[in-house]
Amino acid sequence: MSRRTSWNVARPWLAPLVPFYAAGAALRSASLRLGLEPVRHLGWPAVSVGSLSAGGAGKTPFVIALAALFTDSGLAVDVLSRGYGRRDGRAARVDPAGSAEVFGDEPILVAQDALIPVYVGARRIEAGRLAETTGAPPGVHLLDDGFQHRQLARDVDIALVSSADLQDWLLPAGNLREPLGALGRADVLAIEARDEAALARLEALKLGPAVGQQVWRYRRSMRFPNFREPVLAFCGIARAGQFFAGIRAAGIAVAAEQAFPDHHRFKAADLVLLRELALRTGAASLMTTAKDLVRLRELPPLALPVNVAELVVELEDWVAASNWLQESLREPLSRARAQFATPR
Repeated sequence: MSRRTSWNVARPWLAPLVPFYAAGAALRSASLRLGLEPVRHLGWPAVSVGSLSAGGAGKTPFVIALAALFTDSGLAVDVLSRGYGRRDGRAARVDPAGSAEVFGDEPILVAQDALIPVYVGARRIEAGRLAETTGAPPGVHLLDDGFQHRQLARDVDIALVSSADLQDWLLPAGNLREPLGALGRADVLAIEARDEAALARLEALKLGPAVGQQVWRYRRSMRFPNFREPVLAFCGIARAGQFFAGIRAAGIAVAAEQAFPDHHRFKAADLVLLRELALRTGAASLMTTAKDLVRLRELPPLALPVNVAELVVELEDWVAASNWLQESLREPLSRARAQFATPR
């Protein structure tokens, strides 16, 4: 990877370890390509949504938007997730009212917002097999954060791309799980509509329509409660700065900010910290993300009101995207339906 100083380096002191990580990533990729690591298939077609970044790419709201697209098209859809942070790796169907420790925060959020079945499992093929034993007619599996989960076959691979990712380093110095060249295996590159730099960089890398890849543009927006009182903004997500900047951009006064690690498991001591910080800075209420609220709901309520900022994704040309997906999945879906209709 280039060592130009203009690139984003989250942890520059770890840069000497990047070649070792790159070698490991290349070895695994070769193992999959040569068939040394088996790639397993589910009975229903699968569509993967993922990114090169280890976090903060907006995959979960994109999955929710894509689930709505399938539902509006009359196709049954479910979501398969690893369920980051779960204590039990066994496959299970997500209870939208359940615990983040049991199911993971993102799967619960998807189940609540998309109103579709969501299955979790340390091995997503087991989650998919559980989904296929319900007796429901075949539909489409959506793999949440599945770009690197290549041991499960997929019919369509969607990679979210940002200019920040395209200037980042590999782990552990940066946040990339694979080199930029891995984007070549994506069928669809999804770019935020305002991110013209990402499109230019993809063209320079000889990726996109020139090599047969779809490029979808989408818009991300944050929806806030309608008020203007000073808030204490807090979150436990990968890119907290974007969240705080979005609140300010909406014209909401931010009395203070408090960032926790990504997927942070809130404890009673954290609530004490937030209450004291709110009192000290004059915040009238608190503002957090929907994912953080899932992880908070098992704790006693805070003394101040907690407001939620909702991140929403909308495809610019959802009709074209829907038509392309239906055409791409027509054959595997027909096979799945034919097998379902065959007497056993």
